[in-house]
Amino acid sequence: MTGTGKLIRLILRRDRSILPLWAVLLGLVPAGYVASFEGLFPTEADRVEYAQVSASNAGFVTLYGPLHGSSLGELVAWRAGFLPVLVALCALLTVVRHTRTDEEVGRTELIGAASIGRHAPLAAALITTCAASLLLGAVLTAAMLGQGMPAEGSVAFGAEMALAGCAFAGVGAITAQLTSSARSARSIAIVALGVSFVLRVGGDVSAIGDGSLSWLSWLSPLGWVQHLFPYGVNNWWPAVLTILFTLVAASVAAVLLTRRDFGAGLLPARLGPASASFGSPFALAWRLHRGLLLGWTVGFALLGLIFGGVGGSVVDIASDNQGLSDIFARLGGSDALVDSYFAGTAGIVGLIAACYAVQATLRLRDEEQTGNAEAVLSTAVSRYTWAGTHLFFSLLGPAVVLTAAGVATALAYPAGDFGAILAGTLVQLPAVWVLAALAVLTFGLLPRLSAVAWAAPAVCLLILLVGQTLQLDQWFLDISPFTHVPHLPGGEASATPLVTLTLIAAALTAVGIAGLRRRNIPD
Repeated sequence: MTGTGKLIRLILRRDRSILPLWAVLLGLVPAGYVASFEGLFPTEADRVEYAQVSASNAGFVTLYGPLHGSSLGELVAWRAGFLPVLVALCALLTVVRHTRTDEEVGRTELIGAASIGRHAPLAAALITTCAASLLLGAVLTAAMLGQGMPAEGSVAFGAEMALAGCAFAGVGAITAQLTSSARSARSIAIVALGVSFVLRVGGDVSAIGDGSLSWLSWLSPLGWVQHLFPYGVNNWWPAVLTILFTLVAASVAAVLLTRRDFGAGLLPARLGPASASFGSPFALAWRLHRGLLLGWTVGFALLGLIFGGVGGSVVDIASDNQGLSDIFARLGGSDALVDSYFAGTAGIVGLIAACYAVQATLRLRDEEQTGNAEAVLSTAVSRYTWAGTHLFFSLLGPAVVLTAAGVATALAYPAGDFGAILAGTLVQLPAVWVLAALAVLTFGLLPRLSAVAWAAPAVCLLILLVGQTLQLDQWFLDISPFTHVPHLPGGEASATPLVTLTLIAAALTAVGIAGLRRRNIPD
């Protein structure tokens, strides 16, 4: 453990731009829901009626988890039910970045030449990530107290988010010991997160029916933290269970670290053919990106099925709640409500697709850091060709995953207009390209700060979640390219913003590629 403190300071310095984005901003998001619920449901009777319908609706339980009360705080905590997934994702990626990624690129070996213990990098990554999760919980608690929410419920709400991050920091620490590739470690950890989410959904949906599979929720760390029920019963024993899970996961990771060789993983690497030739740079890029593209496509199809299924639930809630029916009638009726819902989910899907685009783009940086780029560029392959083959997947790959999401959504909601729902999803593509182009720009001009490209999706997420709720100035909302995308279905279709966004993306990409042409590799 020698040198852990110094490594923690190093991590904080390296992530001084990334950590605050999720450790602080995600903690502020739920506070924006308070005013929203107060405006929509000003009386206790309105909240009770809404809670009764929502608690028994499978679509909303799938997205947000179980609802066991009707107070303002309980509704806010329930509405933020997807945030633990985002916090868990940020935590596991942070741990993998400062363990397996550093080991893969040789940074850990360089640091290990100093007076650093074998377990110090793992301990520093876990301590920093768990501390960031606790900071997020503290920020959320303070924000909710500032909105006049009860103290114990606010602490439980903050603990829910913080414990989700700590638990999956432990998961990330384990997966970092399993493979020799950071990409594989991230993939395994994300799959574990997905399985945890599915178990939580299966158990909670069963609980509103016959309850025969409700026990599935107790196999999921996400299920544990969501059963704290902030502002309601404030059930604390699932928090103890999550803390024990985190400690066990960290201990298992520490033991696994001692049972593998440095630079290797516990799982044996799959050997390739004795001789092989990719034939072209594009064939190599396809080999590197195909797994990522397939995984994201399947995930988007499943997400589309969920959003499409919830579309019918939106109409059911409107018909079962007279107060909401009156509100929706003033907004244009149930058709307008459904259109607004699908336009909103299209924005969420587009933002997630932007995360895929950034990840695919930053594969260029991974190839550069591991030395693979030098090997390719030492042949007759030019920098333009090398970069272009990877950018093909970061620019056109999102079109594939958005199509999968749009088709799945339309199929899951057969009462809607198939073409309109699909168009509402695909219209997000130019905004996705802008964020991918920002990643290209960062990689080309400031390669050592390439990870800062993740700040763009984070800012767009913040604007999406709380921009309208907090009534932020329009100039701030306009920072997000998704603000300029036509709201389809139901809105006015216009080619002007789409063309403008596409031209901006093209210009940023051109500048980034020009920067790549003029700088050293590796840098």
